[in-house]
Amino acid sequence: MDTLLIDDDPTGIFLTTRLLRREGQPTDVVTSFVSPVEAVAFFRQLGPADALPDVVLLDLNMPLLDGWDVLDALKPLEAHLLGRCVVYVLTSSLAPTDAARARQYPLVAGVLHKPLDRMEIRAMQARLQETRPA
Repeated sequence: MDTLLIDDDPTGIFLTTRLLRREGQPTDVVTSFVSPVEAVAFFRQLGPADALPDVVLLDLNMPLLDGWDVLDALKPLEAHLLGRCVVYVLTSSLAPTDAARARQYPLVAGVLHKPLDRMEIRAMQARLQETRPA
């Protein structure tokens, strides 16, 4: 499961990467961005034949661009990303409005509350296995 983490907190990235590794994810398939601006630039520079991450873990609360801004910036790329890449919004907020807003974005597969746990990682892995072509 190629994973891209977008989180302005290096400690959060470290802990999530460590959890992914414990769940069998090789660390060489985890890419991270502390800057949401750099993450958007990464997606914009990808060509049609470039490999996409299977999963994007996107923090909601970041400076400069928050997670909603990142999702808005990716809207022009939705046709290219849909079915090839899913986004999980990460938040420490328990506001039900976050889940409702996330459902408005076709790329978003769900909202996960920080800190992630192994059951959430396993659920993402299982969903990915179910949706991958045989």
